Formats: sequence, structure tokens, C-alpha cells
Amino acid sequence: MKRLITSAIMALSVANASPSMAFQPESDQTIKLMIADWSSMAIDTEILNIILSTYGYKVEKVVADDTARYPGFEAGDLTIALETWQTTQNEVFSASLATGKILDMGELGPHAKEDWWYPAYMEEKCPGLPDWKALKNCAEAFSTPETAPKGRYLGAPVSWGGYDEERIKALDLPFEVVHAGTDAAMFAELKSAYERKAPIILWVYEPHWAPTVFKGSFIKFPPYESACYSDPSWGVNPKAAYDCSKPEGWIKKMAWAGGEKVWPCAYDITRKFTIDGKELGQLVYEVDVNGRSVEDVAMEWAKKNEATWRSWAACAEK
Repeated sequence: MKRLITSAIMALSVANASPSMAFQPESDQTIKLMIADWSSMAIDTEILNIILSTYGYKVEKVVADDTARYPGFEAGDLTIALETWQTTQNEVFSASLATGKILDMGELGPHAKEDWWYPAYMEEKCPGLPDWKALKNCAEAFSTPETAPKGRYLGAPVSWGGYDEERIKALDLPFEVVHAGTDAAMFAELKSAYERKAPIILWVYEPHWAPTVFKGSFIKFPPYESACYSDPSWGVNPKAAYDCSKPEGWIKKMAWAGGEKVWPCAYDITRKFTIDGKELGQLVYEVDVNGRSVEDVAMEWAKKNEATWRSWAACAEK
């Protein structure tokens, strides 16, 4: 895990009212906010950092691997995460929750969807899309010299999980997965390909700016059911699991259970913290496309929405 020490000075610039100055945090121990390698989580976590720092909490942002985060939370090395996606984290999140060492802090707000996505211009080269079966007959249209005659699927960073290699094998798709090194690199490649109308099929997720800026569609795989991931006999391939789409659903906040007694007000603020999916996608656009810093975008949001986040912090405004 990488640690990013964040000063409260920037956060305090937004706090001109006196009630936050009168509040005394329950502990001077440091709250460790997890961030991962995608922009939306960096932004909403920085917003929470601003809010908590405004009320005098000591806050540290810690970079952690998405799927490998759970031992850190169970041990108290990480305190709060604002994004846990049902699409890829449902099983490990549920297992960690069963230990009693982490807390489900409620939904962040957006509906999560992530799966294979292609630009609309690829439908001319691959008739039958978005039906997944069309990929069996036109994989070469998505190929590169490195993968030909197989198609190239640009996957997310390995740490995100997602079972794409397993999905390809289970559905007998003539594709190879090439994982992007970072979230930013993945969408930079999409932007470049789209501008050139070059072949591409890749992992896209919502909330995000890409599905609204670029015209395209998600592949329609067999609909997800929980048995798809656990029971090989389920689905179109009776000998393999993962022969379906990724699940859709919530994005939840989570926290170290032991922190509830240490920072009860901070936990109350976190439970009340929500943000609209479309709005979050616009904030990500400002960072990813317009090149603004996460800190600048988060601070602008905090200044514009001060009445909203102060209502979340009633415990600190008394």
C-alpha cells in the first residue's frame, strides 16, 4: 500500500463557518482512506478527505489494490473505502463482511455496470453485434498483429478481477485478453482508437464519461446469475463457470469495524455521503479528459455543495 499524506490546510479553505472549528474529533488517530487506480474513487475520496479534514480529523489517503484490500481492512490498516463494486467485488466483500471485521456503510449512489464494450462503427465490421455470438465469427475484425487471427480484448488492470479470461474460455471466444496497465491508459487507447475509427473492444464501466461521450454498446452476454460463477452446469456451457455477463448492481462504502467506536461522527458522515452517478461521471471527465487535478475538481465540488455535505455532518455541526 502506498501512503499519501494530505494536509488539512486545503480543506480548511472551504470551511469559513464557525461550527466546524468548535467540533473536536473523538480521536487524534489517523483515518486511512483507501484509494485505488481509477479516477472516480480518487475524486470522491478526496471530497471525503476535504470534509473530514474540515472538521479537524487527521486523514491519510492510502493506495491499495482493489481485490487485495480486505486483509488491510480487517486488520485496521485501512479505515474507509467509498467504492466497492458489486460487479467485481461481491464475493470477496461478502466473505470479508462475514468475518465481522468490516462494515457495510451503505450504497454510494451510482448503479454499477462494467463489461465488454465496442464503438458503434464496429457493427459494420461485425454484423450481429451486440449479441456475443457474433464475436465468434468476426474476432479477426478486432485483431492486432500481436493477436491475429484472434481478436484483442483490452481488459482492465489485473487487480480489478472480472474473470475475462475465464469468460473467453467458457464461451469459446477466439480472443486474447491484453490488460491495460492503468485506468487512464485504457481510456486513452479508446479515445485514440475512436478518433481513428480503429478496431477496439474493451472493458468499459458506468458511471464513467466514456459511454456518454462515445457512441457504442455493451456486448450482450447471457444474463448473469449467481450460479454462473459457482456452478459449471449452469448456462450455455455445462462444463465451465463464467459463461455469462458480469453482474450489475451497487457501489458500496465499506469500513473497518473497529473504527466505529474511535470516530463515530466520521462514520456517520461516511454513511450519509452519496453522489449521483451522472455527476460523478462529469467529475471524472474533468480529470481524465480536461486534465484537471483530482484535488482541484474535488475542491470545486466541495465549495459548490457545502450545504449538502454539512447536512451529512450534523454530528459535527451541533
